[in-house]
Amino acid sequence: MPEIILENVTKRWGKFFGVDNVSLNIPNNSFITLLGPSGCGKTTILRMIAGLETPTEGRIKIGDTVVFDSNAGINVPPNKRKVGFLFQNYALWPNMTVYENISFGLKNINEEMPILDVEAKQTVDLIKALQNGNKVKEVVEECFDKNRKLDEKKAYIKLIDNFGLSIYSAKELFEMKIHESSDPNVSAKSKLSEYEKKLETIKNKYANEGKALNDKCEVTKNGKVLEEKRKLTKEEIDSRVRACSRIVKIGMFMDRYPAELSGGQQQRVAIARTLAPQPQVLFMDEPLSNLDAKLRLEMRYELQRLHVETGSTFVYVTHDQMEAMTLATKICLVNNGVLQQYAPPLEVYNRPSNLFVADFVGNPSMNFIDAKGTQQSDGSFSVTMLDGIKGSFVPNDKMDIVEWRRNRDDEEQKKLEFERQRLSQKGAVEKTNKDEVFKYHIQKVNEEDDSLLDEPVITDEDYVIGIRPEAIDIDDNGSIDTTIYGAMPTGMESTLKLRVGDFLLTSVIFGGVIYQIGQEEKINITGKDILLFDRRSGKLICSGSLKI
Repeated sequence: MPEIILENVTKRWGKFFGVDNVSLNIPNNSFITLLGPSGCGKTTILRMIAGLETPTEGRIKIGDTVVFDSNAGINVPPNKRKVGFLFQNYALWPNMTVYENISFGLKNINEEMPILDVEAKQTVDLIKALQNGNKVKEVVEECFDKNRKLDEKKAYIKLIDNFGLSIYSAKELFEMKIHESSDPNVSAKSKLSEYEKKLETIKNKYANEGKALNDKCEVTKNGKVLEEKRKLTKEEIDSRVRACSRIVKIGMFMDRYPAELSGGQQQRVAIARTLAPQPQVLFMDEPLSNLDAKLRLEMRYELQRLHVETGSTFVYVTHDQMEAMTLATKICLVNNGVLQQYAPPLEVYNRPSNLFVADFVGNPSMNFIDAKGTQQSDGSFSVTMLDGIKGSFVPNDKMDIVEWRRNRDDEEQKKLEFERQRLSQKGAVEKTNKDEVFKYHIQKVNEEDDSLLDEPVITDEDYVIGIRPEAIDIDDNGSIDTTIYGAMPTGMESTLKLRVGDFLLTSVIFGGVIYQIGQEEKINITGKDILLFDRRSGKLICSGSLKI
């Protein structure tokens, strides 16, 4: 499977930038989730890679092929990009059976492909199956009911799944009646010699023409596979349909119509139909959003397994952070059309690049606390927070806040210079949906309307401390007094709202302890994953521990 490279891709409508200068490198065989709130541009990115949306500018490369380049005037149509697209609604044809739905797109393929000897392919498949007559009998024996009546349709499916056959080969194998023999191995071996002679005859025919067959039964000459523009044969179509149905476990539903299937089964049919043309990349746009919670969980496991079995590159759009965290090898988090962070799930969770990422990822959400402080000579930060509580933030790694601020300002200047140069170019327009520092939420007992408050004057001594709920522990020897303001036990854990003065903190306590509202407790803030953010830019400064 190929890697996908996006270089400075932008999509705008008038002065509204749906996607703003996004660059991505999606590695081979990865599972990438495009995550973000509704309207952030994630589906637009997916559609541009697939060719369903034309970028305003930029460059997109799939494998060795440039499929879009605004400067070179390249724009390869979607049907030539060899990508599969799975939509939110499954778009199954209601008047077609499952088999017909999966095979529909295959019948329309007409392109250069290797010349296949279908007879040889069926012969090779049957030779493999006939190596073990006992196995053939065992598979068919599973298809008898309690009255010893044989379900032939079930037997065909079992033979297909166990030996990787097409329906035509499965029927031919069944008609040999090996399952009725007292010694199935002897019966299979007698048939085996016939098919081996048949295969030898086919190979000799090609040898006389100066040609040969490779392991896939494709015709070769001088070691090179011969190709011709053609359609898929019935054998090839059936083999692909059966292989895809085997992967998603819907082999028994081939004669059913979509209305006769559950939501999860329809989802599997849609996946099989997408896999059948053997796309280079599989794109999925919120494919599980129509399913109930339990089925969504089951389908996540299926998608994980599918990714491993197919070895394909998956690009998956979702606004559900749980799906992104559990499925992805890397998360691409987008907001207002701008790439916020592109990293593995645990890195996004533990080391979010800015306040937006920290707030968006995690359930319950991260606690944000305004703090004022200065860096001390030993590298720690002396901070004051929560209406006068004093503490010390100790970074995990040595860092100099003055140098960090210098780099922050340099980056900001480079960004402004890039924007100035962009606007000086012919046809450039100013972005109306301006990028702003994320307005994080401070939980308080008496919530205030932020729109009525004056904008605060922010200095370099203003910080935001981010604390994940699991880092706040109830401790009899804790250093902060608190009152239980709210408690939601779920069995294995309890989510608590803790009151500290006029502020509220969210905590997750593991275990089956019951807490009463109004109960007085003490808390500690533990671990080395406490985060220090720059309030002016919203960017992460460092991670560390907080001592009160």
